[in-house]
Amino acid sequence: MMFYFPEFKAFCQAENISHTLHNLYTLRGAQVRNGLKWSSYIDKSIQKFGDQVEVSFGSHHWPVWGNDNIIKFWENQRDMYRFIHDQTLRLANQGYTPTEIAEILTLPDELNKQFYNRGYYGSVSHDVKAQYQLYFGWFDGNPSNLNPLPPSEAGAKYVEFMGGAENVLKQAKKSYDKGEYRWVAEVLKHLVFADSKNQEAKNLLADSYEQLGYMSESGPWRNFYLTGASELRNGKKNISRGGTTSKDMISGMSSELFFDYLAMRYKGTDYFKDQFNFNILLTDRNEKVGLIVKNGMVTPRIGTFLKNNITATISVSRNDLAILTAGNNSKVNEYIKNGKIKIEGNADAFNQFIQHIDNFDPWFNIVEP
Repeated sequence: MMFYFPEFKAFCQAENISHTLHNLYTLRGAQVRNGLKWSSYIDKSIQKFGDQVEVSFGSHHWPVWGNDNIIKFWENQRDMYRFIHDQTLRLANQGYTPTEIAEILTLPDELNKQFYNRGYYGSVSHDVKAQYQLYFGWFDGNPSNLNPLPPSEAGAKYVEFMGGAENVLKQAKKSYDKGEYRWVAEVLKHLVFADSKNQEAKNLLADSYEQLGYMSESGPWRNFYLTGASELRNGKKNISRGGTTSKDMISGMSSELFFDYLAMRYKGTDYFKDQFNFNILLTDRNEKVGLIVKNGMVTPRIGTFLKNNITATISVSRNDLAILTAGNNSKVNEYIKNGKIKIEGNADAFNQFIQHIDNFDPWFNIVEP
């Protein structure tokens, strides 16, 4: 959210204008952002406040002082995002794939040589792919990429075609000595997925990731490369956690969001034969919720009870329900005994439902099977 303080002639640019190229796609995973809209909001700021502003400040970076400096700063940021957006679409309409566009597209010198337009955070490369994904999705039109083999199966085939693990390593070492780190990473990922116990291959792949990390201008790129190298050398971390969300975050959710969150976590691929109709009274909020469990999915109806074929009616505080579904689902019977949950109907069915709520380990493998 950007806003202007007229008495101070100060504009809060938030994260829309910053001293780096921002992410149109975050490597941690999020919805793609639209570079055209990003650019247009900067331009609206120029039109609305450009003749007044004397200081522009953001959330994470230092301010810019003086109207002339600010306008140049804003205009160059505006032009950068629009250039990435428009030129990606232009080249896509000429038949280039996202990987090809990311390899050939560079910012014009006037934009590229500005300190605040450099890719210390986002990068032209993955922002290009983001804009392609925004409009065209993941498929690049090449039928060989339509239904590829999964990594472990493909890895085994690649290694077989390349003459076996020993030959792959021999050739990869030669490429590494030439500084062809991107190619070494491309080749050895197949060997590691084909044989995750081949520590020599993992070490060389880790060396390649490390070199790519050292060469990366983008901080997130560097972090991903170095984290991958660490996993290959040391394995993934094992940290006991009940889930991927905190108690405070869950308590701050609306009931609609909370039950959508539970529905997403239901193990529908395993328990698609379950059929339950639950009515839940959230006692601390005096709120009614109906849950339809069928065909491997959960449909919540907030603010109303179901009327037919009720499996069970449950009275529980939302706080206790959150605790039960945050990795403590073995305590259902205990909660029934101490009166924290009251169930009319089939208590075993509700217990079964709770047991089928998934919990996530955030420390999963990335560069290994």
